[in-house]
Amino acid sequence: MPALRTALLALAFALAAPAISAQDRTAPEPIDPLYTAPPSSLSTDDIASLQQRLADWPQLARYREDNAHLAAPKAGERRVVFFGDSITDNWGRMQGTSFFPGKPYVNRGIGGQTTAQMLLRFRQDVLDLKPAAVLILAGTNDIAGNGGVATPGMIEDNLRSMAELAHAHHIRVILASVLPVSDYPWRRGLQPAGKVRALNAWIKQYAASSDAIYLDYYGAMANQDGGLDAELAEDGVHPTPAGYARMAPLAERAIERALSH
Repeated sequence: MPALRTALLALAFALAAPAISAQDRTAPEPIDPLYTAPPSSLSTDDIASLQQRLADWPQLARYREDNAHLAAPKAGERRVVFFGDSITDNWGRMQGTSFFPGKPYVNRGIGGQTTAQMLLRFRQDVLDLKPAAVLILAGTNDIAGNGGVATPGMIEDNLRSMAELAHAHHIRVILASVLPVSDYPWRRGLQPAGKVRALNAWIKQYAASSDAIYLDYYGAMANQDGGLDAELAEDGVHPTPAGYARMAPLAERAIERALSH
């Protein structure tokens, strides 16, 4: 009987979870199954990935050498750090894209990262570079469960902490909306579109209340399903050159607004 009771309680919780998630900032998103899979089921690549995460979870080593060789901003230079995940990381590094040639912009994106990982490297990859502004694009990998348990409240707190750190160092803050996504190709069935819209509503509200600039990529890119058309993102998540071409002028206008304050 105890085992049956436990099973019934677990089933009831599972059935209630979608309703709870829609209302509760503390309800966790589903996590990457890699974290809970039996060790015997892991491939060599899975084990290598987990070992890398354990050795350097925030991936501080990724830009350590680049940062050491990056000169301080020149007098009058308005450096801007683009800080994010793979959507930022690929910008200018993917064939067919360019990253604002001639502009003092620094790309500090790392593929797959969550807001928690980004917060841990914020000093090294943003504050220490002495930018005039930082453009933060983050949150989609939290919703996808890439970094383990994350709740809406945790995502918000991490974004808020990054913004507060920047403001404390007199760095202008640009908070970008999360790009539309109707399904993650590596985590099918999460139905993220509504979660993305909810997070973006919070980002917009927080930006307005905290002297930050809100950069709305979502409104310029979303289709009727709350996702991205193949022209803008072949896999539904990562922008194509056409996707970046649509994002670039929006980023430039947000940067101009931030630096004119």
